[in-house]
Amino acid sequence: MQIGVLAVQGAIEEHVDTLSHILNKNQIMRVKTLHHLKQVNALIIPGGESTAISRLIQKNQLYQPLKKTQMPIMGTCAGTILLAKKGGKQIKQTKQKLLGHMDIQVERNAFGRQKESFETTLNIPILGKQPFPGIFIRAPAITQILSRKVRILAEHQGLPIAVQQGNKLALSFHPELSDDTRFHEYFLNTMTKEF
Repeated sequence: MQIGVLAVQGAIEEHVDTLSHILNKNQIMRVKTLHHLKQVNALIIPGGESTAISRLIQKNQLYQPLKKTQMPIMGTCAGTILLAKKGGKQIKQTKQKLLGHMDIQVERNAFGRQKESFETTLNIPILGKQPFPGIFIRAPAITQILSRKVRILAEHQGLPIAVQQGNKLALSFHPELSDDTRFHEYFLNTMTKEF
């Protein structure tokens, strides 16, 4: 089983490092090309700059394969934007292409710009009783749930910040920037089924 981290822009090494606490290093692959994508069984789309990631996956001929894939995907921050079916005003202005895997609408930088970044503890029942460290950096908000297929796993300030739809997981925050591996473990153990 190979787990990929989309490696075109963003918090790539942080996800690789988190995964290396759970998996053997030979099970983790940085995905930059279609050849790499074909070798993985699940994928993490990291946080970063969502418009840049969208343009780079198009440039690297990964957009259509990612749009069509049925593999498990976890998106964090910018990855959540890419997984969404609909984007808010800022996303429409940039004409950013979304992958459309999840029945959610998102808005970029909804929790504030860079200087408003923050960390807070989150209650996430699927991870147990211990609070999870939520690190929000120019974080998107999930502003609308578009179908009953979407399961809300956690909220902050009345907005969903962690949602699941089938084998797709979207988080507004950055679990890879904390020392807590529980979201990565949940993704691997619950959503990929082979683990």
